[in-house]
Amino acid sequence: MSFLSSLFVWWVNATPGTRWTTWRHGQAVGTDVFGNRYYETKDKKRRWVIYAGTVDASRVPPDWHGWLHHTFALPPTEEPLPRKPWELEHEPNLTGTAQAWRPQGSLYNDSHRPPATGDYEAWKPG
Repeated sequence: MSFLSSLFVWWVNATPGTRWTTWRHGQAVGTDVFGNRYYETKDKKRRWVIYAGTVDASRVPPDWHGWLHHTFALPPTEEPLPRKPWELEHEPNLTGTAQAWRPQGSLYNDSHRPPATGDYEAWKPG
């Protein structure tokens, strides 16, 4: 991405102001599985994330979300959340993307819609 487009395109990666603040006041804390980078100020009062790609808060895993909102004192790189055996890995919200789930019968699903089964009777005005 060029410098000129980064001035106006805030939804991809970081703006020059965020980069300047990160360079000037931030210290790196860690990176998650999506490539997002996490920072905090030297006095540890403010925390933020620089997204890898499109800015989408649903791409922040729960452990990093808790750290960003000061729920956890230590970042997941130092003290990861204990995982239950039944927990699935975090997935971002894919609504509106090509990878979104489309149920059978959806107009956006590529599969063939099954014919009516005969249990539907159309309304007829009386």
